[in-house]
Amino acid sequence: MSTKNKLLAILEQQKGQTISGQDLARCLDVSRTSIWKAISTLRKEGYDIEAKTNKGYSLSTESDLLSSEAIRPLLMQELKRQPFYLFKAIESTNQEAKKIAIEHSSEAAIVLSEEQLKGKGRLGRFFYSPPKTGIYMSLILKPNLTTTDATLITTAAAVAVCLAIEKITEKKPSIKWVNDIYLNDYKIAGILTEAVTNFENRTIDTIILGIGLNFKTPVAGFPPELESIAGSLLNEEDTKIMRNELIAEIINQFYQIYREIGKRDFLDDYKKRCFVFGKTIHFKQGKQDFKAIPIDIDQQGGLIVKLEDGQLQTLSYGEITIQRPFN
Repeated sequence: MSTKNKLLAILEQQKGQTISGQDLARCLDVSRTSIWKAISTLRKEGYDIEAKTNKGYSLSTESDLLSSEAIRPLLMQELKRQPFYLFKAIESTNQEAKKIAIEHSSEAAIVLSEEQLKGKGRLGRFFYSPPKTGIYMSLILKPNLTTTDATLITTAAAVAVCLAIEKITEKKPSIKWVNDIYLNDYKIAGILTEAVTNFENRTIDTIILGIGLNFKTPVAGFPPELESIAGSLLNEEDTKIMRNELIAEIINQFYQIYREIGKRDFLDDYKKRCFVFGKTIHFKQGKQDFKAIPIDIDQQGGLIVKLEDGQLQTLSYGEITIQRPFN
């Protein structure tokens, strides 16, 4: 780890506190000049570091740049050694994660970016991903799952995002089957799961779990086509909650579910937060349109619906629409 990264780790762990250059140099076993150079580099990268004459340096408590040095200490012990790949701007974290998975075939990892230029949503849609206001993250997973049980990853991730939000913010998000997170009738997050399958033994080699979350509303607002649909997690009053903290909590919550995913205990939490039950929905199969009422979630995360003729059907994938208002 470079002097800059070691220094950032100390400043992140003691955010808001002033630490003398001499103490930093002694702690890192480098010169005061090296500390000054590292501070200058961090400032160029956007970190708000204040220098107080004869006192030292402090990282602003409002600093919210994505940082593995801030996230890693908040992770469960078993996750602290996972590699981080952090970018300022890339086309898509899922796309980048696929490349990393090929280059490091046996390695689970975490991919993050401040901005996505071609963020991916379900069904080939574009996920709006402006800089510094969202969480754009992909987890590279190496599961020991069949292709059938791998479908549970998306529902598990939806629960993990909700649990993390509830813990960090005390807000109460809900889930629109299968992978959208809503708050106050607006979509604030989406999940995109992509798998690499071993066709010989019908197992999954790699799963890329992408999570996109609108943390704060962009300064310029959402594009016109998203204004009636998209929302953000925080409002202007929520100034003490940081993205790094929420990212760590999402990862922790997901892995707690993931390591015992076969038990399917998390499906009860999914059902409690899924707001589509009892509402009239529309979905397509082929070129035919259907109207139905969702009544349950099955053991694979499928949506059980009652059709207009009274027959029951399970939707394993696809998209449903609900006429507003939802409630």
